Amino acid sequence: MNSAAAKPAKPVDSGKALFWRLIWIYLPATFVAVSLTLLLGLLGLEFDLRQWLVIWSAAPLAVAFFASIDLIAIGRHLKPLAPVLSALDRGESPSQAALGAAVVRALNMPLFSAVRVTLLHGPTATLSLVGVVWIANTWFDGGIALWQFIGLATMIFVFASPAHAIFEYFAVSRAMEPVVRRLSGVLGEPVAPEQLSALVAVPLRSKLLFLAVAVSAIPLAFSAASFLYKFDRMITGAGFAVPSGEMLRLYVWSVGVVGVSMGLAVVMAILTAREVSQSAGRVISAMRSVESGRLDEAGLEVLSTDEYADINRGFGLMVDSLKEEQRILEVTQDLAGELVLEALIGRIMAATTQLLGAERASLFIYDDKTDELYTLYADGMETRQIRMPTTLGIAGAVFTSGHTETVADAYADPRFNPEVDHLSGFRTRTILCVPITNKAGARIGVAQALNKKGGVFTQKDESRLKAFAAQVAVSLENAKLFDDVLSMKNYNESILKSTSNGIITLDAEGRMVTANEAALVLLGVTREDLVGATARDRFAGANAWINDSLARTEASGDTALAVDAELAQPGGRSASVNLTAMPLIDATETRIGSMLVLEDITEEKRIRSTMSRYMSKEVADQLLSAGEDELGGKEQTVTVMFSDVRSFTTIAEALGPRETVSLLNAYFTEMVDVIFQHHGILDKYMGDGIMALFGSPFVGAQDADNALAAADEMMRRLALFNAARAARGDAPIGIGIGFSTGPTVIGNIGSDRRMEYTAIGDTVNLASRLEGATKQYGARILLSEMTVRALKQPATLRELDLIRVKGKDRPVAVYESLGYRAQDPSLKPMLELFGAGLAAYRARDWKVAGRAFEGALEIDPTDGPSRIYSERCGLLTAAPPPADWDGVWTLTEK
Repeated sequence: MNSAAAKPAKPVDSGKALFWRLIWIYLPATFVAVSLTLLLGLLGLEFDLRQWLVIWSAAPLAVAFFASIDLIAIGRHLKPLAPVLSALDRGESPSQAALGAAVVRALNMPLFSAVRVTLLHGPTATLSLVGVVWIANTWFDGGIALWQFIGLATMIFVFASPAHAIFEYFAVSRAMEPVVRRLSGVLGEPVAPEQLSALVAVPLRSKLLFLAVAVSAIPLAFSAASFLYKFDRMITGAGFAVPSGEMLRLYVWSVGVVGVSMGLAVVMAILTAREVSQSAGRVISAMRSVESGRLDEAGLEVLSTDEYADINRGFGLMVDSLKEEQRILEVTQDLAGELVLEALIGRIMAATTQLLGAERASLFIYDDKTDELYTLYADGMETRQIRMPTTLGIAGAVFTSGHTETVADAYADPRFNPEVDHLSGFRTRTILCVPITNKAGARIGVAQALNKKGGVFTQKDESRLKAFAAQVAVSLENAKLFDDVLSMKNYNESILKSTSNGIITLDAEGRMVTANEAALVLLGVTREDLVGATARDRFAGANAWINDSLARTEASGDTALAVDAELAQPGGRSASVNLTAMPLIDATETRIGSMLVLEDITEEKRIRSTMSRYMSKEVADQLLSAGEDELGGKEQTVTVMFSDVRSFTTIAEALGPRETVSLLNAYFTEMVDVIFQHHGILDKYMGDGIMALFGSPFVGAQDADNALAAADEMMRRLALFNAARAARGDAPIGIGIGFSTGPTVIGNIGSDRRMEYTAIGDTVNLASRLEGATKQYGARILLSEMTVRALKQPATLRELDLIRVKGKDRPVAVYESLGYRAQDPSLKPMLELFGAGLAAYRARDWKVAGRAFEGALEIDPTDGPSRIYSERCGLLTAAPPPADWDGVWTLTEK
């Protein structure tokens, strides 16, 4: 790839570009002016070669001096303008004040340039050129005479400077045109009046006077004076002597000719400016009359044969069109108060007849059921409707083709249907017929004007009839829209009446506008009590929370919710509701009020209360939101927990039936609360056992952690429970907990008459086996390796064994949770010895393993797993296993 092509384009800086554009205008003009001045000096000031060399050697220094002053002045003139252009190029958005000031400065720049050249550049150039030439003449002894200096200075000041000023005025005007267009487009509005005061208006009279004086009068006077001076030098230099009287008459003649010529130039400039100003003033006055709406006073007479005659004539045609448009607007405004469609169409067509200068007008509408055109309006046929096929007559041709038709002789057109004339007794001569289309572009009828008075229908008549046809289309569409709105209103009212939720709408002042039947029943009030009252007055006391919800939605513009709130009803009754308060927004995103939606959840709350006995409130809420589909059969990853009371049969026999049930109720209350607190659900009670699920019916990222936390908390709660029993003199109870994580089939399982939401699968079986294994290991909480892998949070665990449960070949690593003993200071050294013993056990070093387990028992004599492993080590030392022993222990009991 070409590296040059890959470089990003240099951004344009219009401010700097404009500065260099003005410099480019200034420098060539200066060069031409200086060159022409020196050329005139060559022709008339009698410089010899030495003097020319002196002048040309000094001129660059003088030009550099006065040009630098001009460049500084140009930069200062661009100060309010150039930064705004540069900011626009950078994509910034200058303020409206800055843009307005830039527009004013751009409009003033031509005048500023002319004034700068006249008042600054001219004197500076004259003084600098003459001064530098004077110094050079003195230094190099050029011999330039005083009259030559005076002639040079006069040519610069009289000829060069005015010509330069005129050139820059028009050149800068052209340069500023695109700048003004750009700035005005960005500004997007008229310049502020306080900024317009800075605009320097230059009347046309002043421009013409300046041209007359600068281009004609002053150069003419200079020409006469220089001619007389040169003539005198020639006569004197040739040795002739002219009598003083003759020379006086020559001077008087020259002064007279010059004076008359200058006067005529000035007078002609004034007369021309006056005529142009008067013509422009009449146009301006007429335009102001149009702006103020006084069209009758806006006429312009044609008083000349110049360009203003065409301007006045065209302006008159424009005013006539505006008068006609004004009459059409008056008719349209008059029609705006008419609501009856038939009367509205009649008035539109009557206005059409009047403004088009027609004798009659008619309107045909398309009937899509019969594919016919029928008269909705027809002069002379008010008591009878005309129907005809869409292919018959001029109206049918226009409707079929969609093209406007102007017929100069109806009976000469083979498409014309004379039957209507026969019915009405009216003779049709000329016809103007236009199609009527709706906003979707479909043709819905045609409009006709018949018999133009004084001739045939024109293009202007066609445009007017199309405008009236568009008005007819709008009227028909509005009539249809009104019917649709009425139908929609009735439809919405039916919906509000049949919906079970209470709906109340309020206006922007908080006054209740509508309320459906459900809202009235729920609130226990009549419509008269509610509609028209303010929410602040109606919802007071126990129901003031409704006003709080309204205040929140009014303040934030967002929907406010109140879930499971108590709504006080007459007679001391109450209902449980979900309240939604939302803003009402119109098509322009403007808030026009509020709406309250009251959902009666009293029955749902009873159902939720019942469900909460089996699962946590959060799970019950999710199930109610998800619906029945969540209770269908599906496979998902679930953590299944089993717990069981140790030696319960013996306890039950000792207590008796009544005390046994009391014990179980108290125990289950404690344990199920813990399960619910950790987002589990109660699957079932199995005598003295509990089956719980974590991750059903909704899978969560923390299901395994929740199950582990619940098991540890159950042990802590059991300790408190036993302490309370011991205080009453009752024996403590012990429990075992086992759980595992894995794919499980959950859903409603059972017969058609009775079903149970439960879980089945290998994960359920393994969890049950682990709960039973707690008895064999003397442990309290066992969990599988699958649950350990699913944990997201650190936990206090120890690997207990590799076991093979009954009915399965694949061994599973089993862990014991000791989180409920995390504060026990003896736990850490005991676990270190147990871990060392387990490592030696699996390495077949039974003696080392046995000593480690014995050490663990010395720290905690109640540790069942250490006792089990100590006994195993004794057995394996006496009878070592085969060489292929894998360390897996097979459970022979469920």
